[in-house]
Amino acid sequence: MRRTAQLKAGSPPVCRLGLATRGNTHLRPDDVEHAIDSGINYLNWCGKPDALSKTVAGLGAQRKDVAVAVQFQASGADEAAKEFDSILARLKSDYLDIATLYYVESEAEWQALIAPQGAWQTLARLTEQGALRMIGLTSHQRKLAAGWAQQVDPETGKPRLDMLMIRYNAAHRGAEHDVFPVTDELGTPVVTFTGLRWKDLLAGTADDPAGFAPPVALDCYRFCLANESVAVTLMAPGNRAELEQDLVLLDDWTPMNRGQMESIQAHGDRVRENAREFW
Repeated sequence: MRRTAQLKAGSPPVCRLGLATRGNTHLRPDDVEHAIDSGINYLNWCGKPDALSKTVAGLGAQRKDVAVAVQFQASGADEAAKEFDSILARLKSDYLDIATLYYVESEAEWQALIAPQGAWQTLARLTEQGALRMIGLTSHQRKLAAGWAQQVDPETGKPRLDMLMIRYNAAHRGAEHDVFPVTDELGTPVVTFTGLRWKDLLAGTADDPAGFAPPVALDCYRFCLANESVAVTLMAPGNRAELEQDLVLLDDWTPMNRGQMESIQAHGDRVRENAREFW
């Protein structure tokens, strides 16, 4: 099981376990600093001022050792330029590693983004200028996202997207056939989120076999990282205690054996059938 991934040629490797904020967690700056000191150097910021953005703003010379991805909201070119400037100001940085077009869920939304006055045009210009390293995209629509990853800019002949961010966990394994075969062939890194399925994977179901013990968060992230098609899987702990539980993986970086893998996949199937519905 690889410990690090290289997201782009020439870029420093990142730990395959990343840290994300989602706007409703209780992490403090010293918690984020602790994660970085422990070896976490892929940070996914939700875009709202929080402990992660405050920590990045204070990294100083250490900033070059951390890859920062931001959930990018703008759809138009002008608003994208304003949002990008706001991000750099908040992070006190003169560049951004990854701007991730956030939750693009339809072909119409994608076409608006890549239109002449769409946000993608602004991000492409910023990439050429060196202010942005990579353009990513987040979606629940696996087949659409895989198709967009295959598209190239007709002017440059280069892929429009440098990265995909896709949901993947033991209960949602569709990326294994809808996304990973495409991104593997393209060499496009995939960052996965919702590794715990909103913590549903940490609970039992009515159909569990006798004596079954649900997995802990560590097991769920280990499942995601066991797939070599995953560049980074994101943890999103709500507090320091949850963060400490997740960081244990860094000291026990071992793959699941066949029995463990089969067990968590079977549990994922039961969770998908029994737990609260979430598309």
